Amino acid sequence: MEMPCRSRLAGLGQITEYLYIGNGRAAKDSSVIARLNISCIINATQDNGKPSLPSVEYVWVPVTDSPETPLEEHFDTVADKIQDVRNHCGRVLVHCCAGVSRSASLCLAFLMKHCGMSLTEAHELVKSRRPIIRPNSGFWKQLIDYEVKLRGTSSVVMVSSPVGLIPDLYEKETRGLIPL
Repeated sequence: MEMPCRSRLAGLGQITEYLYIGNGRAAKDSSVIARLNISCIINATQDNGKPSLPSVEYVWVPVTDSPETPLEEHFDTVADKIQDVRNHCGRVLVHCCAGVSRSASLCLAFLMKHCGMSLTEAHELVKSRRPIIRPNSGFWKQLIDYEVKLRGTSSVVMVSSPVGLIPDLYEKETRGLIPL
């Protein structure tokens, strides 16, 4: 489903009918939150600045965007929360500062756990809805481990590149094997 231009300009991408990804500014825009009927905001930043939206549930995941951050400690909790909101016909916005690494990683974990997607499939979906996503290398390693935990195997491997270890998906994208 294509997002209206205003929402895209506001820093949001709609992943499913009930799941959005965005940046910090979009998460604080009460008109966007109201227009999209967001009922839960998951904030994956160090800043616990809650927007003044009493009807919106607020979940704070205090993490930094560092490869050393143990984001996997939050995968199950956040994925289960998104699923719970979905089961109650709500809508969730997962955000970090830029809507690129932390929020993307949490959305990927949810899609693997509750939508039965492989990490590759989840990445393709989220990237198609928010092309700027790019989890850091540490989060990729944690997502790969999480996929192994959930599925017994992983669809993504880390490979060497001139900039260090990267997921093989990035290498395939640059060769044109996976649509951007």
